[in-house]
Amino acid sequence: MTGYVFPESFVWGSATASYQIEGAANEDGRGRSIWDTYSHTPGRTLNGDTGDVAADHYHRWREDLGHIAELGLGAYRFSIAWPRVQPGGSGRFNQAGIDFYSRLVDGLLERGVRPVATMYHWDLPQELEDAGGWASRDTALRFEEYAAGIVGALGDRVHTWTTLNEPWCSAYLGYASGVHAPGRTEPAAALA
Repeated sequence: MTGYVFPESFVWGSATASYQIEGAANEDGRGRSIWDTYSHTPGRTLNGDTGDVAADHYHRWREDLGHIAELGLGAYRFSIAWPRVQPGGSGRFNQAGIDFYSRLVDGLLERGVRPVATMYHWDLPQELEDAGGWASRDTALRFEEYAAGIVGALGDRVHTWTTLNEPWCSAYLGYASGVHAPGRTEPAAALA
């Protein structure tokens, strides 16, 4: 084989997850997520590591977008931290959080990179988990409100939206085996 030529419509991109990259866990009105609670529970993570600082993308996003552009990527899939834009998982939205993602989206567009946003990448607001988490039907209704709010704020500029990143992982690793946040071992909750 002499080599494969990708079609012109093929888009090279990269992806991240908010808790794994952003840091700034206690800044600008961000609420707590199930990963904050889980990672701060002794014995849950290797070396007790947390996402409190992570790669500090919240403060270094311009530099990070420079790397994306330098690599020649055509798309960047990022996730929106629900507790950053709606700290308690319901009610008021946090303008500082929305402004962060708005700057990120605008920065991508300025560099000719398609913004691809994931609404949920495993960082449920802790208040919703305390009320039953994803096993409670009310969480799906709160997600509907959150999704409408964030699409209303960014939808005119985001190229592609995805809803839930790997829902199987959220359900079974988070609620059945307990190896991901929220760390529950309740198979019935995973099925719900």
